Amino acid sequence: MKFTTLALLSTITTTTAFTAPRPSLILSSSISSSSALQSTLESPPERTAPSAGSTPPWEDRPGLTPEQFMASDLSKPDLGGMWECPLTRWDSDNINVKEAQKLASKAPGCPFEIRASKADNEMGAAYFSKNKDMIRKQLLKHGAIWFRGFDLMKSVKGNREMHEALGLDPCLDPLHSSGLRKFASERDALYEEVNKPSLRGHYIGLHNESTAKRTAAYAAFVCFQRATEGGGRFLVADGAAILAELDTKVLEKLYNRKIRISVSNLDIPPALPGIMKEGIKNLVDVAVAPKFDMDLEMIYESDGKPGRLQAVETAESPINRHPVTGMPVWFNNAHNHARKLRDRRPCGVPEVGMTEVFYADTMEPLDLEDCMEIKRASEKHITALSMEPGDVLLVDNYRALHGRDVFQGDRFHAVTWFTWDDNEQWRGDERRIVEKNAFNQAINQMMDWLPKDFESNQN
Repeated sequence: MKFTTLALLSTITTTTAFTAPRPSLILSSSISSSSALQSTLESPPERTAPSAGSTPPWEDRPGLTPEQFMASDLSKPDLGGMWECPLTRWDSDNINVKEAQKLASKAPGCPFEIRASKADNEMGAAYFSKNKDMIRKQLLKHGAIWFRGFDLMKSVKGNREMHEALGLDPCLDPLHSSGLRKFASERDALYEEVNKPSLRGHYIGLHNESTAKRTAAYAAFVCFQRATEGGGRFLVADGAAILAELDTKVLEKLYNRKIRISVSNLDIPPALPGIMKEGIKNLVDVAVAPKFDMDLEMIYESDGKPGRLQAVETAESPINRHPVTGMPVWFNNAHNHARKLRDRRPCGVPEVGMTEVFYADTMEPLDLEDCMEIKRASEKHITALSMEPGDVLLVDNYRALHGRDVFQGDRFHAVTWFTWDDNEQWRGDERRIVEKNAFNQAINQMMDWLPKDFESNQN
């Protein structure tokens, strides 16, 4: 997910990099006013929480205390030097959309559910060692597996034992340097999910954990503590089912034109001289953007707002073939990042980090009609999981999309990303660049003091 990352650092870097006092003052004023959330529409529509095709009931299974579930097994080696997230595997050329939809419609349902029996729980990690081949086969077939009722994964220690028993190799988040996620337990390669109190009211739409450049092969999302006051369902949807569901004409339009996603906004005073605007653009492009490990282009006023500088990803296909199975799937983050959808649902992202999705050939934002078709087809196939302590959703990141509903109270979910463990060429030979750490931590700290509550900013 890309919502606030580049803009946070580019904002601060731009204001501090100028030695002349006047530009610095102008930019500081601009930034403070642009950080409040704003809609792209003069009369914002009513915000409605998205629906889901399936909503399993809660079972109220107990968990451990934070002191218990956060305990790491210090006898195990430190996984902090994990692999870099692998490069995205693109195979999107020459796709016949109608034939792709026919193929995708035959895919088995997602997620596949495995519920622990008493005997399974008594086996502990041995259950996953014994059933490794079956589990990996079902993951490839269905795109996601929901492990329910397992006691082993109620703690950081047990969660690590689970993925080690399955032979999965951890890697960094695709946007580790962005600071969007901090580690829950670095030595166990475990990131905290978006549990921040400041983002409780933000609905995270469907997305693959990917950029045009990097994509994790798999992920294991674990629940240690469900939201104490309600909500917080974890969302999962099958990229094959969405592809088959979408209106063919809309899908062909998006595939032929491709899409580009802006990941941040930096509002520069429109009256600023062109030479200064260009200087700001070049500064961000050269000094800041490369640190985010994404292929970005700095573009002015793509969304029509005067003076707005946006960091925009390269063009990508909304359809991709699965690297292993060849199955065509809906593989993109439009449901999460399209501004016309964000403006219509609970949103807690500051204006500086509001994203947009463009047709790549004209750099025009997606039409409302196309956005609403993406919404319809996507949400029809969402399963809003009632994940409780010990539950894990194991995801094939090229097949299944995920998200998160709003919640109240305190919630603690975490995630480990995995690289290709059976293909060294796809995995690459990059190990973690530890120097990214300070950058990650600085940006993550800034997330908490930016305004997040849309409704309070509007009233």
